[in-house]
Amino acid sequence: MSTQTLPDVDTRPEGTDSTDDDAPKMFHYVRKNKIAESAVMGTHVVALCGEVFPVTKSPKPGSPVCPDCKRIYESLPPGGEE
Repeated sequence: MSTQTLPDVDTRPEGTDSTDDDAPKMFHYVRKNKIAESAVMGTHVVALCGEVFPVTKSPKPGSPVCPDCKRIYESLPPGGEE
């Protein structure tokens, strides 16, 4: 299994972990260039932690972030590679 760095990472919701009020329980880090495509086309994105889901909501400041995604994101070198 190889590891690659993912530049332009942003947070987006994990669509299957929703609460009764339709708000995601936590948000995940995904590649920025995949967010718009997923939101418009309904394609799935892969978070740093490996979760796969369609983008359906945007995070608000203070939203909970997946601890695995956060740990992986913080271990990435600045800038990354394209």
